[in-house]
Amino acid sequence: MDLPDVYQELAGAIDRGDVESGVAEARRLVDGGTDLVRIFKEAIEPLMQDIGDRFSRLELFLPEMMLSALVVKGIQEELADTLAQAGGVESRGKVVMGTASGDIHDIGKNMVIIMLEVNGFDVINMGVNVEPLDFVKKAREVEADIIGISSLLTSSVPYMTETVQMIKEHPSDRERFKVAVGGGPVNAEFAESMGADAYGEDASDAVTQMTALLQRSAQ
Repeated sequence: MDLPDVYQELAGAIDRGDVESGVAEARRLVDGGTDLVRIFKEAIEPLMQDIGDRFSRLELFLPEMMLSALVVKGIQEELADTLAQAGGVESRGKVVMGTASGDIHDIGKNMVIIMLEVNGFDVINMGVNVEPLDFVKKAREVEADIIGISSLLTSSVPYMTETVQMIKEHPSDRERFKVAVGGGPVNAEFAESMGADAYGEDASDAVTQMTALLQRSAQ
């Protein structure tokens, strides 16, 4: 990817999934006077978009993409104070995310959360076995834009459907919240049939779909 020379070392560390080198290089750039928000805007955000695009073209695989995301996560955590003082990176939106009731699997959900966070979303992780009403209550409490529901077990899908229906049945919630679903038992057709606003096939696609949801809402 064509980035300014000053970011090549950082880009290389992110591409390799080298957390230690990536954090050290980001720190070196900041200590040298480069604004951290500028680093995110000019290097990290476009690079993560490029990595997501390469993943969708099967030019790299999920473990490689997640390692790159962990480098960015490490930079965020290491330089959190600096980022806060600089005003932070503008949030794309707020997502309440959890695994549906009846399911305690969270690996896929956690991958989605990492990818959302490093792509500029604020994410509230509700954990696993989340009841439908709890999703709605938390979304109202934090004024979320999107409710994201994950499932790996077929037995939990009815609770996913119940959550979507609960939101759709209340006009104020239907206006405020979009619902994105994903996981092994779900596909795009089933997500549409239950009334969900989006379906994410994998962690990268979840970012794409939720970004598109917010863009459509803003129009």
